[in-house]
Amino acid sequence: MEEMVDRGHNVTVYLPKAAPPVADALGSMGVACREIGWSRQGVSPAGDARSLNRMRRAFRASGVDMMFACSAKPVIHGSLAARFAGVPDMFAMIEGAGYTFSSADLRARCVRPLVTGLYRVSLSLNRKVFFLNPDDRELFCELQLVKGPEQCVLLNGIGVDLTAFRPAPLPARPAVLMIARLLKDKGVREYAAAARLVKARHPDVAFRLLGIADGHPDAIPERDLQAWVQEGLIEHLGWLDDVRPAIAASTLFVLPSYREGTPRTTMEALAMARPVVTTDVPGCRETVQHGRNGYLVPARDVPALAEAIERFVTNPEQAAPMGQASRRLAETRYDVRAVNRLIVEAMEL
Repeated sequence: MEEMVDRGHNVTVYLPKAAPPVADALGSMGVACREIGWSRQGVSPAGDARSLNRMRRAFRASGVDMMFACSAKPVIHGSLAARFAGVPDMFAMIEGAGYTFSSADLRARCVRPLVTGLYRVSLSLNRKVFFLNPDDRELFCELQLVKGPEQCVLLNGIGVDLTAFRPAPLPARPAVLMIARLLKDKGVREYAAAARLVKARHPDVAFRLLGIADGHPDAIPERDLQAWVQEGLIEHLGWLDDVRPAIAASTLFVLPSYREGTPRTTMEALAMARPVVTTDVPGCRETVQHGRNGYLVPARDVPALAEAIERFVTNPEQAAPMGQASRRLAETRYDVRAVNRLIVEAMEL
């Protein structure tokens, strides 16, 4: 958005709710902020129709001539609303296949056909569709949710500001950090279980968890989180507006997710020169060169996760060189300035 403003465009962000810090931050960038209420989760035909109509009216009233949408509901609703409002040019970003495609539970399986159909219709209205990893691009092509490879633009994640996220010295005490929404498919349960295995042999290792559940249907119950805290497995850091102090206080970053777009938190950890243990799944595997800046483990495999974490506990000397390799990877692959160039060039801004 800042890049778009710098290029002389008038940019307006439409959000379900704009908290004052968010609105203030956008305003300082020269970006207008408008609230259009909608629910991020759930399927309600009547509620979704009202949300779509609010978007249509807002786009028409503002004279929008180009739309860029990211995340599932904004992509689907925004694309349809923009078409009804007569917006001539549209772009969509798929930040990840998400809960609907990655989860095997009954709710996800029930809504998957509906979401697939809505994606197929809405994405057909967009000139280009941006993907954060090649696996999601291939999935959407295979399911014919896009017109074909020619409609797709592959990005290396959404990028990270390498000037804001800089290498930090490693702490003296071994500490593991996971940053994620507290959802089952982020691998939070596996993280807690791996902490139990590692701490049984190395009780001095700190396992920290930063994030909240935010009302998602796949959320970890609060009672489970509190049980881990009371057992002494996890230090729950809650929500932080700035994650850099938490990353700086860690030796190792861990994300045992089942599937991602390309996780922003992992890119931030790479930029701050932290080794990473993550799962060998779409979106995560791109962030680790196995054995060079961290380790890849199978999803849902607690013993493998614990073993990979324990390597850094028993061989602490490998954290620094692997962290340096992480920084180099961030510089060559995830610089936000390079990602911005790909986006604005594809949009012909």
